[in-house]
Amino acid sequence: LRAYELSEREWEILGQLRDILKDATTFFSQGSPNLAKVIPAMDIIDTTLTNQIRDEENFDSAIRTSLARAKKVLNHYYKLSDMSATYRIALMLHPSYKDQYFKDAGWPKSWMQSAREMLQEEFD
Repeated sequence: LRAYELSEREWEILGQLRDILKDATTFFSQGSPNLAKVIPAMDIIDTTLTNQIRDEENFDSAIRTSLARAKKVLNHYYKLSDMSATYRIALMLHPSYKDQYFKDAGWPKSWMQSAREMLQEEFD
């Protein structure tokens, strides 16, 4: 059975992975999910992944490589959400976000205008 025993490095990697998954679980366990929170949540996840990928001091290269892969998958879904009017409309109608979210996130004015037009078109 010694052949299957984890090395010190493997235990360290598992500890780092546990901490990352614990943070993600805590984040998604808070409050009740709704459509308007999807994009802001993706922004937070993207920022967190970016910071952790760069953190060579606290994360093993295996973890950082896995995080880079996760970021690539996240970006795939983020691009898909860009093509959906539903997410933009949900943000525009949410009392806490409205168009301020787009401004705070640094979205181009043309995207904000597009979101307003999508909302108006759907309303009409």
